Amino acid sequence: MINYVWFLMIAAGVITAASKGEIHLVTEGVLKGSEQAVLVAAGLIGIISFWSGMMNIAQEAGVTRALARLLGPLARRLYPEVPPGHPAMGALVAAMSANILGLGNACTPLGLKAMGHLQELNRGRAEASDAMCTFMAVTSSSLTVIPTTIIALRLTHGSEVPTEIMGPIALATLCSTAVAVLLDALLRSLGRRRVLR
Repeated sequence: MINYVWFLMIAAGVITAASKGEIHLVTEGVLKGSEQAVLVAAGLIGIISFWSGMMNIAQEAGVTRALARLLGPLARRLYPEVPPGHPAMGALVAAMSANILGLGNACTPLGLKAMGHLQELNRGRAEASDAMCTFMAVTSSSLTVIPTTIIALRLTHGSEVPTEIMGPIALATLCSTAVAVLLDALLRSLGRRRVLR
């Protein structure tokens, strides 16, 4: 479906430019857009490499283990059906830690690994377990303290103070995560009541 939308947008732009006798604007737009894409990608490669390196240093220094220990009690409350020593719990906490540090690119493989372990606990059923739904809600709302990708984008676009958004983003994502966790708990409670009837 999205391919049709893109095709219609491109076709409308080409037809409009041709009807006004300014078809050269299409070529100029394509070239400028490509140039901007390369500049943004190059800037992101640098900053993501930097923060990925920092994440590796943090792992070696034990910072991520300390964060995981701090998140352990919270994770046990969020995912009560996951046994504390199970590999799923470790993957869940690692993915949450990556999200908090704003490392979405690191969170994706960790999240896939966590989902794989949760599916093992789900005993091969086709429908998602409560833990899977909670993990999706927490990951999607994504409490972020250091928004590395957004800082990188602001830096590549010439922001003088690219980190000034850290406070508002931390507050906004704290609120979104709190709402997601509350709604998840409410929906679980309603689901249990329906089963009991």
